[in-house]
Amino acid sequence: MLWRVAVICLAGASVLTGQSEDYKVYTDAPRLLLTPQRLRLVKRENERQSLRWQQFDTLMSGGAAMPEPGFAGALYYRATGRAPVGQKAVEWALSNAATDLRQLALVFDWCGPAMNDAQAERLGVKLEKTLAAAPSSDARQQSARALAAIALADRLPDHGEAVLKSIVETWWRAGIAKKLEAGVAAIPREQIYALFELLHAIRDNLKIDLREDAPAFFKALPTDHVVSHYPNPYPAPENLYRIPVYIRAGEPDLTEAALSRAAEFAMVAYDSNAGDIQFMQGWLMQDRYLMRGGFGIPYEFLWANPYQPGLSYFQLPLVFHNAATGHFFARTSWDEDAIWLGYFEGQLQLFREGKIQTLRAGATTRPVSVGDAVILTAQDKESSRFRASSEAVFILNLTPRAHYDVEIDDQELRDEETDAGGTLVLALPEAIETGIRVKRRSE
Repeated sequence: MLWRVAVICLAGASVLTGQSEDYKVYTDAPRLLLTPQRLRLVKRENERQSLRWQQFDTLMSGGAAMPEPGFAGALYYRATGRAPVGQKAVEWALSNAATDLRQLALVFDWCGPAMNDAQAERLGVKLEKTLAAAPSSDARQQSARALAAIALADRLPDHGEAVLKSIVETWWRAGIAKKLEAGVAAIPREQIYALFELLHAIRDNLKIDLREDAPAFFKALPTDHVVSHYPNPYPAPENLYRIPVYIRAGEPDLTEAALSRAAEFAMVAYDSNAGDIQFMQGWLMQDRYLMRGGFGIPYEFLWANPYQPGLSYFQLPLVFHNAATGHFFARTSWDEDAIWLGYFEGQLQLFREGKIQTLRAGATTRPVSVGDAVILTAQDKESSRFRASSEAVFILNLTPRAHYDVEIDDQELRDEETDAGGTLVLALPEAIETGIRVKRRSE
Protein backbone atom coordinates (compact mmCIF):
# COMPACT_ATOMS: atom_id res chain seq x y z
CA MET A 1 0.00 0.00 0.00
CA LEU A 2 1.07 3.56 -0.68
CA TRP A 3 -0.74 4.95 2.29
CA ARG A 4 -1.11 4.38 5.94
CA VAL A 5 -3.37 5.90 8.53
CA ALA A 6 -1.92 7.35 11.69
CA VAL A 7 -3.10 5.34 14.66
CA ILE A 8 -3.67 7.57 17.61
CA CYS A 9 -3.55 5.88 20.99
CA LEU A 10 -4.28 7.31 24.35
CA ALA A 11 -1.30 5.88 26.13
CA GLY A 12 -0.08 6.47 29.61
CA ALA A 13 -1.44 8.57 32.38
CA SER A 14 -0.70 12.20 33.15
CA VAL A 15 2.01 12.93 35.60
CA LEU A 16 0.74 13.12 39.13
CA THR A 17 -0.17 16.59 40.27
CA GLY A 18 0.02 18.33 43.59
CA GLN A 19 2.32 17.02 46.27
CA SER A 20 4.45 14.85 43.96
CA GLU A 21 5.67 17.83 41.90
CA ASP A 22 8.04 20.57 42.94
CA TYR A 23 7.84 23.83 41.02
CA LYS A 24 10.87 25.44 42.64
CA VAL A 25 13.91 25.81 40.37
CA TYR A 26 17.37 25.05 41.73
CA THR A 27 19.22 23.98 38.57
CA ASP A 28 22.50 25.56 37.48
CA ALA A 29 22.72 28.12 34.67
CA PRO A 30 22.35 27.98 31.77
CA ARG A 31 18.88 26.67 32.54
CA LEU A 32 17.11 27.59 29.33
CA LEU A 33 17.34 25.29 26.29
CA LEU A 34 21.14 24.96 26.45
CA THR A 35 21.43 21.63 28.24
CA PRO A 36 25.02 20.41 28.75
CA GLN A 37 24.67 18.15 25.71
CA ARG A 38 23.33 20.91 23.47
CA LEU A 39 25.95 23.37 24.72
CA ARG A 40 28.68 20.88 23.79
CA LEU A 41 27.08 20.52 20.36
CA VAL A 42 27.03 24.26 19.57
CA LYS A 43 30.64 24.62 20.70
CA ARG A 44 31.62 21.62 18.56
CA GLU A 45 29.92 23.20 15.54
CA ASN A 46 32.08 26.28 16.12
CA GLU A 47 35.27 24.21 16.41
CA ARG A 48 34.48 22.17 13.31
CA GLN A 49 33.47 25.24 11.29
CA SER A 50 30.23 23.63 10.20
CA LEU A 51 28.09 25.20 7.49
CA ARG A 52 25.57 26.43 10.07
CA TRP A 53 28.29 27.95 12.22
CA GLN A 54 29.94 29.68 9.28
CA GLN A 55 26.66 31.32 8.28
CA PHE A 56 25.85 32.37 11.86
CA ASP A 57 29.39 33.65 12.44
CA THR A 58 29.41 35.58 9.14
CA LEU A 59 26.28 37.51 10.12
CA MET A 60 27.28 38.11 13.73
CA SER A 61 30.92 39.05 13.16
CA GLY A 62 29.90 41.22 10.20
CA GLY A 63 27.55 43.28 12.36
CA ALA A 64 24.36 42.26 10.52
CA ALA A 65 21.12 43.58 11.97
CA MET A 66 19.54 40.54 13.64
CA PRO A 67 15.74 40.57 14.08
CA GLU A 68 16.15 39.03 17.56
CA PRO A 69 19.41 40.60 18.77
CA GLY A 70 19.20 39.33 22.34
CA PHE A 71 18.63 35.72 21.36
CA ALA A 72 21.27 35.80 18.61
CA GLY A 73 23.86 37.66 20.67
CA ALA A 74 23.50 35.50 23.76
CA LEU A 75 23.73 32.30 21.68
CA TYR A 76 26.81 33.62 19.85
CA TYR A 77 28.42 34.36 23.20
CA ARG A 78 27.76 30.83 24.46
CA ALA A 79 29.21 29.33 21.28
CA THR A 80 32.38 31.46 21.37
CA GLY A 81 32.88 32.21 25.06
CA ARG A 82 34.12 35.68 24.17
CA ALA A 83 33.23 38.18 26.91
CA PRO A 84 32.88 41.23 24.60
CA VAL A 85 30.23 39.31 22.64
CA GLY A 86 28.30 38.62 25.83
CA GLN A 87 28.67 42.24 26.93
CA LYS A 88 27.11 43.41 23.68
CA ALA A 89 24.06 41.18 24.28
CA VAL A 90 23.79 42.48 27.86
CA GLU A 91 23.98 46.10 26.69
CA TRP A 92 21.12 45.43 24.28
CA ALA A 93 19.05 43.85 27.07
CA LEU A 94 19.62 46.88 29.30
CA SER A 95 18.59 49.33 26.57
CA ASN A 96 15.16 50.92 26.33
CA ALA A 97 14.60 49.11 23.02
CA ALA A 98 14.71 45.70 24.71
CA THR A 99 11.19 44.80 25.88
CA ASP A 100 10.79 41.20 24.69
CA LEU A 101 10.45 39.05 27.82
CA ARG A 102 11.71 35.89 26.13
CA GLN A 103 14.90 37.48 24.85
CA LEU A 104 15.55 39.24 28.16
CA ALA A 105 15.30 35.88 29.92
CA LEU A 106 17.72 34.23 27.49
CA VAL A 107 20.29 37.01 27.87
CA PHE A 108 20.00 36.94 31.68
CA ASP A 109 20.41 33.16 31.77
CA TRP A 110 23.05 32.68 29.07
CA CYS A 111 25.21 35.77 29.62
CA GLY A 112 25.66 35.58 33.38
CA PRO A 113 29.45 35.08 33.20
CA ALA A 114 29.79 38.16 30.99
CA MET A 115 27.91 40.50 33.35
CA ASN A 116 29.34 42.44 36.28
CA ASP A 117 27.34 42.64 39.51
CA ALA A 118 25.77 46.00 38.69
CA GLN A 119 24.61 44.80 35.26
CA ALA A 120 23.24 41.58 36.71
CA GLU A 121 21.23 43.54 39.27
CA ARG A 122 19.87 46.01 36.72
CA LEU A 123 18.90 43.29 34.26
CA GLY A 124 17.38 41.17 37.02
CA VAL A 125 15.20 44.08 38.16
CA LYS A 126 14.16 44.83 34.58
CA LEU A 127 13.30 41.19 33.93
CA GLU A 128 11.22 40.97 37.13
CA LYS A 129 9.24 44.08 36.18
CA THR A 130 8.68 42.83 32.64
CA LEU A 131 7.54 39.44 33.94
CA ALA A 132 5.10 41.06 36.38
CA ALA A 133 3.49 43.05 33.54
CA ALA A 134 3.52 40.27 30.96
CA PRO A 135 0.19 39.01 29.54
CA SER A 136 -0.58 35.34 30.07
CA SER A 137 -2.99 34.05 27.46
CA ASP A 138 -1.42 32.27 24.53
CA ALA A 139 1.48 29.81 24.20
CA ARG A 140 4.03 32.46 23.23
CA GLN A 141 3.27 34.56 26.28
CA GLN A 142 3.13 31.63 28.68
CA SER A 143 6.38 30.23 27.33
CA ALA A 144 8.12 33.58 27.77
CA ARG A 145 6.79 33.83 31.35
CA ALA A 146 8.10 30.36 32.12
CA LEU A 147 11.55 31.16 30.70
CA ALA A 148 11.69 34.36 32.74
CA ALA A 149 10.62 32.67 35.99
CA ILE A 150 13.21 29.93 35.51
CA ALA A 151 15.98 32.41 34.68
CA LEU A 152 15.06 34.54 37.71
CA ALA A 153 14.50 31.67 40.14
CA ASP A 154 17.44 32.56 42.40
CA ARG A 155 16.08 36.11 42.80
CA LEU A 156 12.50 35.06 43.56
CA PRO A 157 11.48 34.18 47.14
CA ASP A 158 9.60 31.09 45.92
CA HIS A 159 12.21 30.14 43.26
CA GLY A 160 9.64 30.58 40.49
CA GLU A 161 6.99 28.32 42.00
CA ALA A 162 3.96 30.63 41.72
CA VAL A 163 4.44 31.41 38.03
CA LEU A 164 5.39 27.88 36.98
CA LYS A 165 2.68 26.13 38.97
CA SER A 166 0.03 28.40 37.47
CA ILE A 167 1.31 27.74 33.95
CA VAL A 168 1.44 23.97 34.37
CA GLU A 169 -1.68 23.31 36.43
CA THR A 170 -4.07 26.06 35.36
CA TRP A 171 -3.18 27.21 31.85
CA TRP A 172 -1.86 23.87 30.56
CA ARG A 173 -3.55 20.98 32.37
CA ALA A 174 -6.90 22.53 33.20
CA GLY A 175 -7.14 24.38 29.89
CA ILE A 176 -5.01 23.72 26.82
CA ALA A 177 -4.25 20.02 27.32
CA LYS A 178 -7.91 19.13 27.85
CA LYS A 179 -8.85 21.00 24.69
CA LEU A 180 -6.13 19.27 22.68
CA GLU A 181 -7.33 15.86 23.84
CA ALA A 182 -10.85 16.84 22.79
CA GLY A 183 -9.63 17.67 19.27
CA VAL A 184 -9.84 21.45 19.70
CA ALA A 185 -7.15 23.49 17.92
CA ALA A 186 -6.05 25.16 21.16
CA ILE A 187 -2.50 25.90 19.99
CA PRO A 188 -2.25 27.74 16.63
CA ARG A 189 0.27 26.13 14.33
CA GLU A 190 2.47 29.22 14.35
CA GLN A 191 2.84 28.88 18.15
CA ILE A 192 4.06 25.27 18.18
CA TYR A 193 7.67 26.44 18.42
CA ALA A 194 6.93 28.53 21.51
CA LEU A 195 5.13 25.53 23.00
CA PHE A 196 8.24 23.40 22.55
CA GLU A 197 10.47 26.00 24.18
CA LEU A 198 8.08 25.73 27.13
CA LEU A 199 8.19 21.92 27.06
CA HIS A 200 11.99 21.89 27.01
CA ALA A 201 12.34 24.44 29.82
CA ILE A 202 9.82 22.69 32.09
CA ARG A 203 11.30 19.24 31.57
CA ASP A 204 14.91 20.39 31.91
CA ASN A 205 14.28 22.21 35.17
CA LEU A 206 11.26 20.53 36.81
CA LYS A 207 11.47 17.00 35.34
CA ILE A 208 7.84 17.28 34.17
CA ASP A 209 6.88 16.12 30.68
CA LEU A 210 3.84 18.16 29.66
CA ARG A 211 3.17 15.87 26.69
CA GLU A 212 1.77 13.27 29.08
CA ASP A 213 -1.31 15.44 29.56
CA ALA A 214 -2.24 15.24 25.85
CA PRO A 215 -0.70 11.98 24.56
CA ALA A 216 -2.87 11.58 21.44
CA PHE A 217 -2.04 15.07 20.22
CA PHE A 218 1.71 14.70 20.68
CA LYS A 219 1.88 11.17 19.31
CA ALA A 220 0.56 12.33 15.93
CA LEU A 221 2.19 15.76 15.91
CA PRO A 222 5.53 14.98 14.17
CA THR A 223 3.94 13.39 11.10
CA ASP A 224 1.04 15.85 11.10
CA HIS A 225 3.52 18.73 11.12
CA VAL A 226 5.56 17.42 8.20
CA VAL A 227 2.69 16.44 5.90
CA SER A 228 0.94 19.78 6.45
CA HIS A 229 3.45 21.60 4.21
CA TYR A 230 2.65 22.37 0.59
CA PRO A 231 4.76 20.36 -1.90
CA ASN A 232 6.50 23.22 -3.72
CA PRO A 233 9.40 24.99 -1.97
CA TYR A 234 9.25 28.79 -1.85
CA PRO A 235 12.37 30.56 -3.20
CA ALA A 236 13.50 33.47 -1.00
CA PRO A 237 16.75 35.46 -1.42
CA GLU A 238 18.41 33.71 1.53
CA ASN A 239 17.22 30.11 1.03
CA LEU A 240 14.35 27.86 0.03
CA TYR A 241 11.45 27.54 2.45
CA ARG A 242 8.93 24.79 2.94
CA ILE A 243 5.62 26.55 3.47
CA PRO A 244 3.22 25.28 6.15
CA VAL A 245 -0.54 25.40 5.61
CA TYR A 246 -2.25 28.76 6.05
CA ILE A 247 -5.75 30.03 5.41
CA ARG A 248 -5.30 33.76 4.94
CA ALA A 249 -5.01 35.47 1.56
CA GLY A 250 -1.71 36.61 0.08
CA GLU A 251 1.88 35.42 0.03
CA PRO A 252 3.38 33.04 2.61
CA ASP A 253 4.70 34.47 5.87
CA LEU A 254 8.39 33.51 5.90
CA THR A 255 8.69 34.12 9.63
CA GLU A 256 6.02 31.46 10.14
CA ALA A 257 7.88 29.17 7.74
CA ALA A 258 11.11 29.67 9.71
CA LEU A 259 9.38 28.98 13.03
CA SER A 260 7.77 25.87 11.52
CA ARG A 261 11.23 24.50 10.74
CA ALA A 262 12.50 25.59 14.16
CA ALA A 263 9.59 23.75 15.79
CA GLU A 264 10.58 20.58 13.98
CA PHE A 265 14.17 20.90 15.18
CA ALA A 266 12.88 21.39 18.74
CA MET A 267 10.64 18.30 18.42
CA VAL A 268 13.60 16.19 17.30
CA ALA A 269 15.70 17.46 20.20
CA TYR A 270 12.91 16.68 22.67
CA ASP A 271 12.49 13.01 21.76
CA SER A 272 15.12 11.93 19.25
CA ASN A 273 14.36 8.20 19.62
CA ALA A 274 10.69 8.29 18.64
CA GLY A 275 9.91 6.51 15.37
CA ASP A 276 8.24 9.34 13.46
CA ILE A 277 10.86 11.79 14.74
CA GLN A 278 13.49 9.97 12.68
CA PHE A 279 11.50 10.75 9.51
CA MET A 280 11.37 14.38 10.62
CA GLN A 281 15.15 14.37 11.04
CA GLY A 282 15.49 13.11 7.47
CA TRP A 283 13.14 15.90 6.37
CA LEU A 284 15.25 18.53 8.14
CA MET A 285 18.73 17.48 7.04
CA GLN A 286 18.66 18.95 3.54
CA ASP A 287 21.07 21.87 3.26
CA ARG A 288 19.12 23.68 0.58
CA TYR A 289 16.49 24.43 3.25
CA LEU A 290 19.07 25.55 5.80
CA MET A 291 17.93 28.94 7.11
CA ARG A 292 20.62 31.47 6.25
CA GLY A 293 18.82 34.72 7.11
CA GLY A 294 19.17 36.78 10.25
CA PHE A 295 15.93 35.52 11.76
CA GLY A 296 16.31 31.81 11.04
CA ILE A 297 20.02 31.07 11.48
CA PRO A 298 20.11 31.31 15.30
CA TYR A 299 17.32 28.71 15.52
CA GLU A 300 19.08 26.55 12.94
CA PHE A 301 22.36 26.75 14.86
CA LEU A 302 20.79 26.18 18.29
CA TRP A 303 18.73 23.11 17.46
CA ALA A 304 20.08 21.29 14.42
CA ASN A 305 21.98 18.08 15.10
CA PRO A 306 23.56 16.91 11.84
CA TYR A 307 25.19 13.98 13.65
CA GLN A 308 21.87 12.32 14.38
CA PRO A 309 20.75 9.78 11.76
CA GLY A 310 17.39 10.18 10.09
CA LEU A 311 15.09 8.19 7.84
CA SER A 312 13.84 9.21 4.40
CA TYR A 313 10.58 11.14 4.69
CA PHE A 314 9.58 9.55 1.36
CA GLN A 315 8.51 6.62 3.54
CA LEU A 316 5.88 8.74 5.29
CA PRO A 317 2.25 8.14 4.26
CA LEU A 318 0.79 9.75 1.18
CA VAL A 319 -2.53 9.80 3.01
CA PHE A 320 -2.51 10.94 6.63
CA HIS A 321 -5.54 11.11 8.87
CA ASN A 322 -5.17 12.47 12.41
CA ALA A 323 -8.26 11.42 14.33
CA ALA A 324 -7.12 13.41 17.38
CA THR A 325 -7.43 16.73 15.54
CA GLY A 326 -9.49 15.88 12.47
CA HIS A 327 -6.66 16.90 10.15
CA PHE A 328 -6.48 15.12 6.83
CA PHE A 329 -3.67 15.48 4.27
CA ALA A 330 -3.08 13.58 1.03
CA ARG A 331 -0.62 13.94 -1.83
CA THR A 332 0.02 12.07 -5.04
CA SER A 333 3.73 11.69 -4.24
CA TRP A 334 6.55 13.24 -2.19
CA ASP A 335 7.87 15.01 -5.28
CA GLU A 336 7.71 18.80 -5.44
CA ASP A 337 5.21 18.77 -8.31
CA ALA A 338 2.72 16.60 -6.40
CA ILE A 339 -0.96 17.44 -6.12
CA TRP A 340 -1.81 18.01 -2.44
CA LEU A 341 -5.14 18.01 -0.63
CA GLY A 342 -5.61 19.31 2.91
CA TYR A 343 -8.60 19.38 5.24
CA PHE A 344 -7.92 21.18 8.52
CA GLU A 345 -9.78 23.44 10.94
CA GLY A 346 -12.85 23.30 8.70
CA GLN A 347 -10.86 24.39 5.62
CA LEU A 348 -10.51 22.36 2.43
CA GLN A 349 -7.55 23.24 0.20
CA LEU A 350 -6.11 21.91 -3.02
CA PHE A 351 -2.52 22.69 -4.01
CA ARG A 352 -1.67 22.14 -7.66
CA GLU A 353 0.92 23.64 -10.03
CA GLY A 354 2.27 25.96 -7.36
CA LYS A 355 -1.10 27.47 -6.39
CA ILE A 356 -3.35 27.14 -3.35
CA GLN A 357 -7.05 26.81 -4.04
CA THR A 358 -9.39 27.09 -1.06
CA LEU A 359 -12.53 25.13 -1.85
CA ARG A 360 -16.00 25.88 -0.60
CA ALA A 361 -17.82 23.16 1.29
CA GLY A 362 -18.91 20.41 -1.09
CA ALA A 363 -16.91 21.74 -4.01
CA THR A 364 -14.84 18.59 -4.51
CA THR A 365 -17.65 16.21 -5.38
CA ARG A 366 -15.62 13.99 -7.67
CA PRO A 367 -13.59 11.31 -5.84
CA VAL A 368 -9.87 11.98 -5.42
CA SER A 369 -7.76 8.80 -5.52
CA VAL A 370 -4.35 8.56 -3.85
CA GLY A 371 -2.83 5.10 -3.96
CA ASP A 372 -5.30 2.66 -2.45
CA ALA A 373 -7.39 5.38 -0.84
CA VAL A 374 -10.21 7.52 -2.14
CA ILE A 375 -11.21 10.89 -0.70
CA LEU A 376 -14.82 12.02 -0.96
CA THR A 377 -16.33 15.34 0.09
CA ALA A 378 -19.86 15.53 1.38
CA GLN A 379 -22.05 18.17 -0.24
CA ASP A 380 -24.70 17.83 2.48
CA LYS A 381 -23.72 17.28 6.11
CA GLU A 382 -27.03 15.59 6.84
CA SER A 383 -27.21 13.03 4.03
CA SER A 384 -24.91 12.17 1.10
CA ARG A 385 -24.44 9.41 -1.47
CA PHE A 386 -21.26 8.24 -3.18
CA ARG A 387 -19.78 5.52 -5.32
CA ALA A 388 -16.31 4.23 -4.51
CA SER A 389 -14.03 1.38 -5.47
CA SER A 390 -11.13 1.64 -3.06
CA GLU A 391 -10.02 -0.27 -0.01
CA ALA A 392 -9.99 2.82 2.25
CA VAL A 393 -12.53 5.62 1.98
CA PHE A 394 -12.35 9.00 3.69
CA ILE A 395 -15.50 11.13 3.68
CA LEU A 396 -14.74 14.76 4.55
CA ASN A 397 -16.90 17.74 5.51
CA LEU A 398 -19.43 15.98 7.75
CA THR A 399 -20.44 17.23 11.21
CA PRO A 400 -17.64 16.72 13.78
CA ARG A 401 -18.21 14.16 16.54
CA ALA A 402 -21.56 13.11 15.09
CA HIS A 403 -23.13 9.68 14.55
CA TYR A 404 -24.12 8.62 11.03
CA ASP A 405 -26.01 5.66 9.67
CA VAL A 406 -23.72 4.19 7.00
CA GLU A 407 -25.19 1.91 4.34
CA ILE A 408 -22.84 0.14 1.94
CA ASP A 409 -24.28 -2.03 -0.85
CA ASP A 410 -24.79 -5.65 0.24
CA GLN A 411 -23.77 -4.85 3.83
CA GLU A 412 -25.76 -4.27 6.99
CA LEU A 413 -26.58 -0.75 8.11
CA ARG A 414 -24.09 0.40 10.75
CA ASP A 415 -23.48 3.31 13.06
CA GLU A 416 -20.24 5.28 12.60
CA GLU A 417 -18.96 8.40 14.36
CA THR A 418 -17.01 11.19 12.69
CA ASP A 419 -13.79 12.51 14.20
CA ALA A 420 -12.96 15.98 15.55
CA GLY A 421 -12.80 17.37 12.01
CA GLY A 422 -15.95 15.73 10.64
CA THR A 423 -14.28 12.86 8.77
CA LEU A 424 -15.56 9.30 8.41
CA VAL A 425 -13.08 6.51 7.70
CA LEU A 426 -14.54 3.41 6.03
CA ALA A 427 -12.98 0.11 4.96
CA LEU A 428 -14.40 -1.48 1.79
CA PRO A 429 -13.88 -4.86 0.15
CA GLU A 430 -10.86 -4.72 -2.15
CA ALA A 431 -11.39 -3.92 -5.85
CA ILE A 432 -15.20 -3.80 -5.65
CA GLU A 433 -17.13 -0.73 -6.74
CA THR A 434 -19.99 -0.06 -4.39
CA GLY A 435 -22.51 2.55 -3.34
CA ILE A 436 -22.22 4.37 -0.01
CA ARG A 437 -24.98 6.30 1.71
CA VAL A 438 -24.50 8.27 4.92
CA LYS A 439 -27.24 9.93 6.94
CA ARG A 440 -26.81 11.77 10.20
CA ARG A 441 -28.66 10.22 13.11
CA SER A 442 -31.15 12.41 14.89
CA GLU A 443 -30.22 13.35 18.44
